[in-house]
Amino acid sequence: MNLKFHPVADKSELSNNDQLHVSLDEEEILICRENEDYYAISYYCSHATLALEGGYIYNSKIICPYHGAEFCLKTGQALTAPANEEIKKYPLSIEGTIISIGVEQV
Repeated sequence: MNLKFHPVADKSELSNNDQLHVSLDEEEILICRENEDYYAISYYCSHATLALEGGYIYNSKIICPYHGAEFCLKTGQALTAPANEEIKKYPLSIEGTIISIGVEQV
């Protein structure tokens, strides 16, 4: 896999339990912060292709604000119904205060 990291945000843009929607190489991504941990996941829920933005974050999980499906922020795994398919997880790098996301290059 050939990854290229793209700077997309500054850590100051996200407060605790905050989220930030970014578009990168035609992919919609949601950056999530829980305490001092940062995650990059698919912007959309695998259950009904609705935005995960605005979902409640706790214990390294996010709850879809529409149907209540829970996903692991570390792995993208679907943890509860109605979702049964995982969501994409993106590699994330932080250098200083700059958040970068890795996307596969073709």
